[in-house]
Amino acid sequence: MIFDVEKNKSRIKVEELQNEFPKARLGYKIVDITDDAAVATSVQESAKFLGSIDVVLCFAGVVGCTHALEMTASQWRKTLDINTTGSFFVAQAAARQMIAQKTGGSIVFTASISGHRVNYPQPQIAYNVSKAALLSLKNCLAAEWAIHGIRTNSISPGYADTILNEGDGLAGCRSIWTPRNPMGRMGSPSELTGAAVFLSSSASTYINGADIVVDGGQVLF
Repeated sequence: MIFDVEKNKSRIKVEELQNEFPKARLGYKIVDITDDAAVATSVQESAKFLGSIDVVLCFAGVVGCTHALEMTASQWRKTLDINTTGSFFVAQAAARQMIAQKTGGSIVFTASISGHRVNYPQPQIAYNVSKAALLSLKNCLAAEWAIHGIRTNSISPGYADTILNEGDGLAGCRSIWTPRNPMGRMGSPSELTGAAVFLSSSASTYINGADIVVDGGQVLF
């Protein structure tokens, strides 16, 4: 089940996945994850549709390049509301469902190397803070929910060729990021698949409160 605010993109992605996995039960819901009531309802409906909620991957996020002195309250709140608070609402609703099912489960947050150190050279204070908060959130929930059989972990991607790093405004930054990476390149979204599958599977049943950095070694420099 995909939660998104854009219907067309979700529909297309579900159709693609359905063609690839014709026997799988797939769907999508238009959900604003900053609305806790809407999230709770959508998780309950998803559990009925799927039969249970066993794995949750929190990937929703926004980013912007604004200097701290120029940032407005609305810009700050939007980033934190979506990246951090929205992730918490989804995890909370999913955990309640997992506890009701008495099945346990796996919750995986998408943090970032931005939560481990300050981005350079672009000014992204709100984004950095939101991702650092996710790492702390992951630790707190891992400690609280393990008793219910729920494992909470995170993935910290490095700079990758995604929509978050597109645009002429970041062209100069991209030319700086690559030379500072030991592997000499940016990542591909598909290179997160292994970590996501691992943390979602029975191969990681004793991993809780961990963060897997997938960045080609970017944080080493």
